[in-house]
Amino acid sequence: MSKKENDVNKIVLAYSGGLDTSVAIKWLQEKYDAEIIAYSADVGQGGDWRSIENKALQTGASKVYIDDLKEEFIKEYIFPSLKYNALYEGKYPLATALSRPLIASRMVEVAQEEEADAVAHGCTGKGNDQVRFDVTFRALDSELEIIAPLRVWDFKSRDEEIEYAQENDIPVEATKDSPYSIDHNLWGLSIECGELEDPWNEPPRDAYQWTVDPREAPDEAEYMTITFEKGIPVKVDEEELDPEDLIKKVNRKGARHGVGRIDMVENRLVGIKSREIYEAPAACILTEAHSHLEDMTLDRETAHYKNLLSEKYSELVYNGLWYSPLRSSLKAFVDETQKSVSGQIRVKLYKGRCEVVGRRAEKSLYQFDLATYDEDDSFDHDAAPGFIKIWGLPTQIAGEVKRGSENETE
Repeated sequence: MSKKENDVNKIVLAYSGGLDTSVAIKWLQEKYDAEIIAYSADVGQGGDWRSIENKALQTGASKVYIDDLKEEFIKEYIFPSLKYNALYEGKYPLATALSRPLIASRMVEVAQEEEADAVAHGCTGKGNDQVRFDVTFRALDSELEIIAPLRVWDFKSRDEEIEYAQENDIPVEATKDSPYSIDHNLWGLSIECGELEDPWNEPPRDAYQWTVDPREAPDEAEYMTITFEKGIPVKVDEEELDPEDLIKKVNRKGARHGVGRIDMVENRLVGIKSREIYEAPAACILTEAHSHLEDMTLDRETAHYKNLLSEKYSELVYNGLWYSPLRSSLKAFVDETQKSVSGQIRVKLYKGRCEVVGRRAEKSLYQFDLATYDEDDSFDHDAAPGFIKIWGLPTQIAGEVKRGSENETE
């Protein structure tokens, strides 16, 4: 055992109760002969928290922290990202990515309270979560030692972990017949491993956890009206709801109609491509609705520039840079843009699709008399030729010069 390992006497471990972190408690004790404090965060994934606590203690943890972080998760992480319509590579709503800096920041607080020497997590050496945890740990307390068992232990597969768990009487849900790795919270669910690792394979029916197969969804469409105030959803069908209940309600409605399934090959930060399956009914519906409301309320230049920043914002979150100065600065920008983003969006849910079918906004920039082609049209058609002439003048000149050069060479 190295000197550094001897110096580690107390470790705060991010504990989910799943295969990796359950095995990690025993492994850390054996390797470091240290006290293990298990830390769990409720970000809307549900579960029997008393059972998770007992399981951690039974496996060898000396103490268990369980924090309800749902309200903070929504207000400080989900909604700021919704304001950006944040989708990594245009598809993934960042559910897991958003939860990691919150969990890691609270782990640092616990480690400081407990005077721990190290923090640990169950992330693999080729995934994105390891970056999100490590970067947050270092941003908030660079003195803490970071331990990632999955990067250094000798297990080569989940099957070997399962065998280790069985040999050490560690209760785990994963089996060799059901090898999926699943992570979920209020904003979405991610599934990987097993048959999904071959991108040619259609996802098995049992891979999806929330959503109905669109082919088996109701034959009648369901309509839903979502009210936003300054970019934040506050009502569903005129019913005012607190943020958690609103997201849960939209999740249920979307899942019932098979909305929110995402199957993508994405570019991980570590340089590899990975096939991921996501289910995010509320995230997909609310993002689509919010985007259409912005179409009504943001001027062209702001909307187009915001789209560029949305891509960058999504990359920062995905790549674990939540605490970067740029991410904080981008939050200030988007908050300013959302001052006029209030109104209602009507969506139609049907057979796996979410379609926006109605829009109205308090400060809409859509003007009927300018857009209409009937007798109420107030647009100044006489101004169009002059506008087009000035607008196209650089292109006209470039064309004339090009033709002149071509003539000289003939």
